[in-house]
Amino acid sequence: MANYSSADIKALRESTGAGMMDVKRALDEADGDHSKATEILRVKGLKGVTKREGRSATNGLVAAKAGNGFGTLVEVNCETDFVAKSEKFIALADRVLGQAVTVGASSVDELLASDMDGLTVKAMLDEANATIGEKIEVRRVARLEAGHVVSYLHKTSPDLPAQIGVLVATDGGDEVTARDIAMHCAAFSPSVLSRDQIDADTVANERRVAEATAKEEGKPEAAMSKIIEGRVNGFFKENVLLEQPFAKDPKKTVAKVLEESGATAKAFVRFRVGS
Repeated sequence: MANYSSADIKALRESTGAGMMDVKRALDEADGDHSKATEILRVKGLKGVTKREGRSATNGLVAAKAGNGFGTLVEVNCETDFVAKSEKFIALADRVLGQAVTVGASSVDELLASDMDGLTVKAMLDEANATIGEKIEVRRVARLEAGHVVSYLHKTSPDLPAQIGVLVATDGGDEVTARDIAMHCAAFSPSVLSRDQIDADTVANERRVAEATAKEEGKPEAAMSKIIEGRVNGFFKENVLLEQPFAKDPKKTVAKVLEESGATAKAFVRFRVGS
């Protein structure tokens, strides 16, 4: 008879984040000893790190820290939502975020190569990968600097950690307005700050599509130019933050809200896990 209980299984799963069958096999081999089972999971897991490199990690979380004119946003991925909501994975992501803030990382490569208590972040993730038994990776890192930088995290499910994270950087105005803009970004997912950041070829293609659609609909030739420009402007309103109707007051654009508060938007970043 196995020399461990269901409580032991639960405790080992919570401390390592490993799957049910892996935990049971480790406890069998360790004759119920928690410390030995943890080491077994780690050793066996390290052997499988390379095999897991090609697997898909589309679950996970976003984490952020902002204040004193700086903000950092990271996305840390895993394979399953079970691991994503585990205390061990959340604590790991917090460590990754803390390291990104400490070294001022603005790219994944910079963060992974940085030293953390004698290990690179990459080595630390490999160890976690081994213990948990899933592919774990830092997918994206962003850092903003301005007069005000605020963060906003949003849970798409109450059972999971934050899946959407936003940083907004502004000069002038106040942090309340900046945070309202961050919440707006989470909800309306703009792709760029201003229309001049959209590639000219993309705009030209939207204009071609608008023209072809209008002709297909049999719109009068005399109104064609106005219809095309209206649809292209609709594309801008959908994708450009400053031109979007503000979430809290759709009668105003985001640009107008910023103007009224005396603020200028410098940049924003929005991450959604897996997208």
